[in-house]
Amino acid sequence: MASKRLTENDVTPPEIYRGRRLFIASAAAFLGAGWVDRQAFPACALLKNPDTLKAAGEKPNTLEEITSYNNYYEFSTNKEAVRILAQELTTSPWNVVIEGEVAKPITLGIEDILKKFPSEERIYRLRCVEGWSMVIPWNGFPLCHLIEMARPTAQAKYVEFVSLHRSKEMIGQRGGSLEWPYREGLRLDEAMHPLAFVATGLYGNTLPKQNGAPLRIVLPWKYGFKSAKAITHIRFLREQPQTSWNKIAPSEYGFYGNVNPEVPHPRWIQKRENRIGELRKRPTLPFNGYAEEVAHLYAGLDPNLLF
Repeated sequence: MASKRLTENDVTPPEIYRGRRLFIASAAAFLGAGWVDRQAFPACALLKNPDTLKAAGEKPNTLEEITSYNNYYEFSTNKEAVRILAQELTTSPWNVVIEGEVAKPITLGIEDILKKFPSEERIYRLRCVEGWSMVIPWNGFPLCHLIEMARPTAQAKYVEFVSLHRSKEMIGQRGGSLEWPYREGLRLDEAMHPLAFVATGLYGNTLPKQNGAPLRIVLPWKYGFKSAKAITHIRFLREQPQTSWNKIAPSEYGFYGNVNPEVPHPRWIQKRENRIGELRKRPTLPFNGYAEEVAHLYAGLDPNLLF
């Protein structure tokens, strides 16, 4: 039986998809002219009071599934072991440094972040590059609100996310093939997109340590390795930053990391995925089902770069 193609109406509040063209025009002005305030740049304003985003027709995975099956190489390459090993991590106190090409560099404690940005729920699909997927009810706030605080300059074209480096507690950092700390990055227009999210919770509770506590980035249209966990630094840059997986294996992990069923990983195809908790595989959707919202960001690019 053919799988029903989800539309933007299924997963996105009307105020987002109706304002998509306005967002595109405003983003172009943003990138060309430098920082503008919220009144002139509606990407964040559209999400001031959003309806709850839901992956319509798709049942969220259970808390047990979400918290017991995790890729988190800072602790282990064994997905099931991460839940145990991550409990050694100290998450308080915790500061996030925002720096680089910004008018207002700032350091925020996690308590300040939680107080300043009201929490909302986003039920997003998560697609791992390894071929498995979940549906996760995150709690947090749009990434663009955090970006607004720092006021990126006209020179800022990219955003780099740096994760915690603490090998005393994160035993996977004592070796392995990756260079620590873990680093990821986005173009600035990607980071400002309304779907880009900072997760601080899960199922209405504090974000578990094995899922990236105390805060992580969530980018539902990209493979999971793009959503960096345990963020300590956010840097605004003029040039494209090196990212951890792209640096160690550039033929397997691109900078963009967008979900693309037509571009296979060198070691496996990407056309189908294994939803955790289901017996049968399901088709993988372009951009993980969020094409209507984000495909315009990559117009004119070689589709192979989307991986």
